[in-house]
Amino acid sequence: MAIEVRIPTILRTYTDGRKAVEGTGNTLAELFADLDTRHAGIQGRVVDGGQLRRFVNVYLNDEDVRFLDGIDTKLTDGDTVTILPAVAGGMR
Repeated sequence: MAIEVRIPTILRTYTDGRKAVEGTGNTLAELFADLDTRHAGIQGRVVDGGQLRRFVNVYLNDEDVRFLDGIDTKLTDGDTVTILPAVAGGMR
C-alpha cells in the first residue's frame, strides 16, 4: 500500500530535501513508524507520547485528522497525507 506524504520545508532535512515521500501503514501511527525507518527522526518531530504533537497539523486527503481518529486514522492505498507545522503570530 503506497501513501504519499507531503513534507513541509522545516522537515525536509529528514527526507534529503524531498517535498514528498512514500510510506506504508494501515494507520497514521504505522505510517509514521514506517517513515522513521527510512527517514530517521521524522516521527519524533510529528508524534510525542503516542499522539500527534500539538503544534503539528496532519491532513488526510485534505481532512484534518484531529476531526477523524487522530493518530489512529485508517489509511488506504493512494491516500495523501500532508504534514504542516502550525503557524502563529502576526503583526500588532
